Amino acid sequence: MGGLGVRWTLHGDGKTPAPGAVVRPDERLSWPRTFGLGAQHVVAMFGASFVAPVLMGLDPNLAIMMSGVATAVFLLATRGRVPSYLGCSLSFVGVAATIRASGGTSATVTGAVLVVGAVLFLVGLTVRRFGARIIHAAMPPVVTGAVVMLIGFNLAPVTASTYWPQDQWTALLVMLFTGLAVVCLRGFFSRIAIFLGLVFGYVLSWVLDLVFGKIHSPAGGAEAVDHWRLDLSGVADADWIGLPSFHAPAFEWSAILVALPVVIALIAENAGHVKAVGEMTGDSLDDKLGTAIAADGAASVLSTAVGGPPNTTYSENIGVMAATRVYSTAAYWAAACFALLFGLCPKFGAVVAAIPGGVLGGITVILYGMIGLLGAQIWLNAGVDLRNPLNLVPAAAGIIIGVGGVSLKISDNFELGGIALGTLVVITGYHVLRAFAPAHLKTQEPLLDEGTSRYDAEGGPGRGPGAG
Repeated sequence: MGGLGVRWTLHGDGKTPAPGAVVRPDERLSWPRTFGLGAQHVVAMFGASFVAPVLMGLDPNLAIMMSGVATAVFLLATRGRVPSYLGCSLSFVGVAATIRASGGTSATVTGAVLVVGAVLFLVGLTVRRFGARIIHAAMPPVVTGAVVMLIGFNLAPVTASTYWPQDQWTALLVMLFTGLAVVCLRGFFSRIAIFLGLVFGYVLSWVLDLVFGKIHSPAGGAEAVDHWRLDLSGVADADWIGLPSFHAPAFEWSAILVALPVVIALIAENAGHVKAVGEMTGDSLDDKLGTAIAADGAASVLSTAVGGPPNTTYSENIGVMAATRVYSTAAYWAAACFALLFGLCPKFGAVVAAIPGGVLGGITVILYGMIGLLGAQIWLNAGVDLRNPLNLVPAAAGIIIGVGGVSLKISDNFELGGIALGTLVVITGYHVLRAFAPAHLKTQEPLLDEGTSRYDAEGGPGRGPGAG
């Protein structure tokens, strides 16, 4: 059992760590304190983990339940060395919106994402075998940043045409409140600012219904109708205990091609998170990068196979570890157990499903923009020089194609557009231009993640992440 990372030694007296001390992944505090920390991790992941499935049109109960299962799979695969929580990935929200806009169902969405999980699993195995340089060669920071940016900004029409028009004034107030929460709150509360914005909007919609009555606006459709901002009729009918809604995935090539570019964002995300955890714990995790990527992919395949959303490592929970200096994987096992219990409460899912469209409008204005600007953060961290036309041209062209929804009709039954075409232009455009560019433009690119340069530099050939 120790080899699976599910055996822990008690840290000190199990109560309060000494000043400056850290609780390592293979240690734990007393079980009551461990379960308390697990509950804190659930709260930290909760905001994004139930917002994402709502925006994707999937069952939030199943999403929370499968996040617990995914976390357990990840902890077992990494042998308890990489403390991390796997929650629903926001990177796929734009993919889901694009697939649904073209007539796809929930089964089509989960089928496309399942394929992405399988590809991510294979990428993880490849990294274990050959090292991180194989990723960096294909996807330098200029490419990774551009793809993440176009994935986020591609969502702008969803906010503008679907959520915001349902209740523009509520959307505006929620946007302002959430912005203030993100900027002004400190510590743990700043990390759940999106969640607090949703709660504020929920209560605000209820108050506006009491004061002004029904609103005349589009309610998920094209035509304006009279409707309540907050409709809780489904909550009363929902059971307290029961299984979430499962469904099998369906596979369509057009949907798969739209979803595949998200693999790039997930690789960058995993690499950054493994690096951050390694620096915090003081434990070299070079050999676990490929395993972490593969485990993320396997967990996403498992979740989407039953109708749930894909999963990824959560920076919110890494932030909790940084604040508490408790890196015990026992706390993550506790969090996984809590998530499973939440998933068995349909009434909770009904409360989440009742979130008004106007509230989502205010939240997504900020959230979608933040997702897109993560691409700019990748550029900044890697020192990408956009004055260099070799970097500027493919990134500029791909982003405009992805954000603007430009399409390329290949045949009567096959069309590339949006995220898929934008990503293809960025990747192929960069490498083709690099092949023909003069020598002075081919400056040495930094690796995908600042910390991974250490992996290859120290390991040498065959000694990348996961080797040995």
